[in-house]
Amino acid sequence: MPRAIWSGAISFGLVNVPVKLYAATSPKTVRFNQLNARTGARIKQKRVDASTGEEVAYEDIVKGYEIGPDRWVTIEPEELDALDPKATHTIDVEAFVDLAEIDPIYYDASYYLAPAPGGARPYHLLTEALAAEGKVAVGRVVLRSRQQLCALRPVGEVLTLTTMLWGDEVNAPDGLDGFDAAGEPASPKELEMARALIEMQSGPFDPGDYHDEYRQRVLALIEQKANGETVAPAPAPAPAAAVPDLMAALEASLAAVRDGADAVPGPGRPGTGRPRPAKPKPRAKKSTPAAPTPAVRAPARKRGS
Repeated sequence: MPRAIWSGAISFGLVNVPVKLYAATSPKTVRFNQLNARTGARIKQKRVDASTGEEVAYEDIVKGYEIGPDRWVTIEPEELDALDPKATHTIDVEAFVDLAEIDPIYYDASYYLAPAPGGARPYHLLTEALAAEGKVAVGRVVLRSRQQLCALRPVGEVLTLTTMLWGDEVNAPDGLDGFDAAGEPASPKELEMARALIEMQSGPFDPGDYHDEYRQRVLALIEQKANGETVAPAPAPAPAAAVPDLMAALEASLAAVRDGADAVPGPGRPGTGRPRPAKPKPRAKKSTPAAPTPAVRAPARKRGS
């Protein structure tokens, strides 16, 4: 049974919703430990005082912020908590916005919210109201002593909380190397063919269509070596060939999709574990609903904390 990692309340207007927070994701990254190549023993890292070289006990370590060369300001955890005690156990809703207004680049990590004792009725009320209005609640929450922007979204009968980056944490794309905004525009024919290629490979998103093939190969390698098998190094992949003729590349891509060739990767291709459809079906155009139900978006996982 999953354990709650935080408990508090959602606050909107004069309504409080007691909730508990649970992790919504389980990263499957293969993690390695550092070993001594000569003895095979695991390497241990120690916290050492840079001035004395002596190991420092965990209880003697404090937080410090560098304000200049070898000049630090130390901060106690209680001092940080005192800056906003109300927000420490409250998700303060500040606005309700349309899901489409939030660019996914702002999303960070996702969690599930469940009603705490006494919170079932207001919890389901908020969930149903958000779904009916097609809205996302944007607010603030303190997790691990850090105040974060967050979005509350209904997924079926469950509320999700997704932490978000602040506006000044997202870099503008201005000045990117190799990006020429004033480059030669695509011809109408090229645009038509590119749109046709996108349409032919369009379909609903199913997470089961996609697998971490690199992780699977790493685990297979570990199993082989654990069984004493000799593993020959794989040949280096051939460098990608330059495409001198964009129109020819588009025509070849369209032909590959029509003929069911393996040249164009994607869901349903050999190696993905799912059968390829015999013939793509044209999608009927749908009118935009007045109040769409928010869907789950997978945020990029942020390194570190």
